[in-house]
Amino acid sequence: MAAEDKVTVKGQSGTQYEFEVYPWGTTFNPVGGLYIVLKKQPGNYGILYIGQTGNLSERFDNHHQSDSFTRYGKTHIAVRAESSEQKRFTFETDLIRNYNTCCNKQ
Repeated sequence: MAAEDKVTVKGQSGTQYEFEVYPWGTTFNPVGGLYIVLKKQPGNYGILYIGQTGNLSERFDNHHQSDSFTRYGKTHIAVRAESSEQKRFTFETDLIRNYNTCCNKQ
């Protein structure tokens, strides 16, 4: 399935990261990457959660924050493939530090 859209988000460092946007429920290949849970809003997307995984094909419905995703109205997921675990953690931290997301609370 082709991406519906692209979004560019900025980390605390100022680095910009491009993600491809898909409808919630899209199945992905088993590759490592970063993901952002989104809520479509008029003219843009609200960021609900930022995360990383070694396997994007795992179902996000079983995510430890899936109840929060539903409560806050998830509609889409943005993904960016990245095989390096070290880079995924670095990029994830950079992004989380720049956004006050409702579902990344611990």
